Parts: sequence; structure tokens; C-alpha cells
Amino acid sequence: MSVLLFSLAVFGTSLLAGFLGAMTGLGGGVVIIPVLCLLFKVDIHYALGASLVSVIATSSGAAAAYVREGYSNIRIGMFLEVATTLGAILGAYLTAKVTGNWIGVIFGVVLLYSAWASLHKLQDVAPSGKPDPLAMKLRLNGSYPVNGDQQEYVATHVPAAFGIMFGAGTLSGLLGIGSGAVKVLAMDYAMKLPFKVSTTTSNFMIGVTAAASAGIYLSRGYVLPSLAMPVMLGVLVGSLIGARVLARTEVKTIRLGFAVVIVALGAEMIYNGITGRL
Repeated sequence: MSVLLFSLAVFGTSLLAGFLGAMTGLGGGVVIIPVLCLLFKVDIHYALGASLVSVIATSSGAAAAYVREGYSNIRIGMFLEVATTLGAILGAYLTAKVTGNWIGVIFGVVLLYSAWASLHKLQDVAPSGKPDPLAMKLRLNGSYPVNGDQQEYVATHVPAAFGIMFGAGTLSGLLGIGSGAVKVLAMDYAMKLPFKVSTTTSNFMIGVTAAASAGIYLSRGYVLPSLAMPVMLGVLVGSLIGARVLARTEVKTIRLGFAVVIVALGAEMIYNGITGRL
């Protein structure tokens, strides 16, 4: 395959990855990394480096649209970013200590868990009981548009979510995925935020988390411009399209589509990691 055909193939794949990443709040890395490793036979460390660059592009492309439409909660995002940034630095440091095969296995397990959790909550459920006192003190509340009206919400279990976010940041640095998978789960399940708020706020956050670890990858030579460029451009365009489609798509449809793709990729990554093919 010539360099031009390779770049076009990577761009097309990244376009789809960016679309799915924006629709689920997970970033394009959850799709593009397995594809680069399994289909294009790229070394996993270089795939992680290219993914981190694309994650920054995804956040820049989709986050602005989500904020303008009133879905992202900037205050909650900035609060949780403290934990994810610290974790991202730790994860990037661990990359040189963990073999590529083990990274692939860990990556696959994270994807399978994300798919399982997504299928077990197909509809938004309004939190019951009294509002979380800590969330009210920190003003971790807001509203988002629903059928022309504004629906209000308040975050819950703030300390638990903060701890989960540190783990999310560590996975971001280690796996190059922006940690969107765990971020959405933390905001969706621990903080009880509406699904569209958690996905859009995740997109707002992942750029900062990825930037914290991308510098370490760059210093180790894991970021190849010839690979990162088509990945970044494809993910950016795909994320912009996904941001527009999300507002008109049912939550159940998003979750089911996401789960099918992630299960297939996660199982393949685990298999290839165990058999030493990564």
C-alpha cells in the first residue's frame, strides 16, 4: 500500500472513529487504536500517541458545539479535571513500564466493561432523594435542553466521582483514549448526571486530560506526524458531524450502537494481547 492510500485509509477510518467518539463522549481513540493495531498493523505505542493527538482534536471540535447548545457543564468539568490531569501524568509514566501486549489486554477489558455498563442503563433516570450537600456547596448543578424546555439536575456522590476520575486519568495516559469511557461512567452512574450531559461534558474534558500525557509520549518518540496527521484530521471532522447528530438522536440508540462496536473491538484486543500479536 502506498503512503497516499495508507493516509486516505487511516483518514476514512478516523472519520468514523471521531463520529462514534463524539456521539458517546468517549473520544475517537476507543475505535481508532484497535483499528490501527489490528487492521493497519501499527505498533500499539505509536497508535496510542496518534490517538492522544486526535483526542485533543475531538475535544476542540465537539466541545465548542456542545457548550453552545447548552449541554456541557463547564463547572463540573473543570472540577473533575483536577483529578484526571494528575492521573494522566501517572498513566503516561507507566506506559514505558508496561508491555504492549498487556496494554492491549487492559484496553480490551476497559472496552468490554464500558459496553456492559452502557447496556445496563438504556434510559436516563432522575436521581431521587435530597440533593447532595457537597454538590450544592460547590454548585455542581445545571440544566440542559429537552424538547424545547430546560431540565434541571444536581450531581451526587461527588467524592466517589472524584476518585473514579483519577483512575480515568490514569487510563488516559496509559491507553491513549482520553479516558472518556470511565469519565462517562463516573458522571452517568456515580454523579447521576443525564446521559447527554455526561457525554458532552466528557468531550469538554478529554482534551485537557490528553494534553497532560501527550507531552510525555512526544518526548519518548511515540508521536509520528505521518500517522498522527490523518488520524487527527479524520477524528476532528467526524467529531463535528457527531456533535450535530447527537442532539437529534435517542439515548437508547447511541448506547446500543456504541456497545456493539466496543464489544467486538474489546474482544479482539484481548485475544491479540494474550496471544502476543500486539
